[in-house]
Amino acid sequence: MMRITLETIMKHPVTQKYLTRSGLKHAVDVCERALEMATKRGLDTDLATKAALLHDIGHYEWYTEGKWNYDLYRQNDIHAIKGAERAHKLLIRLGEDPARAKEISVMILLHTDSYLPPSRIQRTPLQQLVHDADTYVEQPGGLHHYETMEIEDALARVRQIDAIVERLANLPRISNG
Repeated sequence: MMRITLETIMKHPVTQKYLTRSGLKHAVDVCERALEMATKRGLDTDLATKAALLHDIGHYEWYTEGKWNYDLYRQNDIHAIKGAERAHKLLIRLGEDPARAKEISVMILLHTDSYLPPSRIQRTPLQQLVHDADTYVEQPGGLHHYETMEIEDALARVRQIDAIVERLANLPRISNG
């Protein structure tokens, strides 16, 4: 099965619609951070970067008088639920392996606990990585959702990430045995 690239994902109209709504620059920043973290932690960079890129694809527009309303968002947010479903559907349409599409979607679902009653989420290392990458680049009051980026710039950055992920995938594996 051919690897679905971040560039392919980015060029899809669904991705462009929802990532520009929730912060395209933030999505790409989290994706770059996830690549760095996955490489250091020895985790699957393909899964990590896809989940990181799409982690906020479920955001609803919480605006009041044309400005992002962080308090309203925090009170009513379910973007991780909506995003997991939206990302799964998108990835399947693009031809992603169904098991990998599900894993990416669950990573998106668990990247935040903003929609859950206070509890402790038990995350896998990859799920924790997406949470950590998002938290690392987050700004107070949701300001990261305001930063803008042209689609051409975003595509250039994800092409660089794709190239690194492809190189890493082709490296010989070292056995622990």
